[in-house]
Amino acid sequence: MKSALPHFSGKLLTLPAATAVIAALTSAAGVPAHAADAARDFPHRPIRMIVPFPPGGSNDILGRFMAQKLTERLGQQTVVDNRGGADGIIGTELAARAAPDGYTLLIVSTSYSMNPAIHKLPYDPLKSLVPVALIGTGPNLLATTPSVPANSVKELIALAKAKPGHLRYASSGIGGFNHFGGELFKSLAGIDMVHVPYKGGGPAMIDVMSGQVEVLVSTLIQALPHIRSGKLKALGVGSAKRTPVLPDVPTIAETIPGYDGTIWWGILAPAGLPAAILTKLNTEIGVILRDPESAKRLAAEAAEPVIAPPAAFGKIIATDIAKWNRIAKEAGITAH
Repeated sequence: MKSALPHFSGKLLTLPAATAVIAALTSAAGVPAHAADAARDFPHRPIRMIVPFPPGGSNDILGRFMAQKLTERLGQQTVVDNRGGADGIIGTELAARAAPDGYTLLIVSTSYSMNPAIHKLPYDPLKSLVPVALIGTGPNLLATTPSVPANSVKELIALAKAKPGHLRYASSGIGGFNHFGGELFKSLAGIDMVHVPYKGGGPAMIDVMSGQVEVLVSTLIQALPHIRSGKLKALGVGSAKRTPVLPDVPTIAETIPGYDGTIWWGILAPAGLPAAILTKLNTEIGVILRDPESAKRLAAEAAEPVIAPPAAFGKIIATDIAKWNRIAKEAGITAH
């Protein structure tokens, strides 16, 4: 699961300057002046942020954070709408069919680029929605219920090898980022664990904390509070280096060289969104992510802000779709 997200930087425009640039660009491109006016007036009513998973997962956590910050920046309420089910496909289809006016946004993660590898989708992941902004990246996590007699990745592997097929691992759903991460772990470690898919990261985590399933493959941002409370036992993180929020927890790669479980999150909108509104949203999200307080908050949640223009985010999605299609075929990952 190698991830090579590019580094993006650039001069930050203030909102008035950004609006002026939008107006100049649309005029030069022959776009009607009212398009720039619409961007200046946007938004004049509440915005809906669709989270295509149940509450409690990483998309939900970051979606609520971004909704709060957009409300503050734009002066209109951004309301979170959880539409979980079918590995995020239900909520994504809802967003794809919405009016392309900027009042419906969708928060997605790496799993968005994985779904095409194993599902027949009711939308085109490259054409039905447009990239608005990348938000950030973070590692996945290998954890267990506290009663599991393994306190390291090495000990978990030994336990799994002693009892093939006995241990079960929970993920946020078939074909999602955590499913791929779990299967990669199994493959590289040479072990047999049974995959137990859920309809989101929150429900998966609850069953591991209660002891109904032994192992959890999750995003760190989602599981961190429960690791700190002792309800989950962290064995390893999927980043290349140890994370500052859990400095005593080794990387999985320290035991299994080559393991990489890095996830990204971003915001999409229905295709056909006016360019002026797209630019305004990307600019505002960039302002949010550059705010030191936002960076501090995301860092506390084990996420690192990443600022990118829409086109660059779109290239990441397209590259990942091709990569996960190849990996799914090689690893035999299916929706069944």
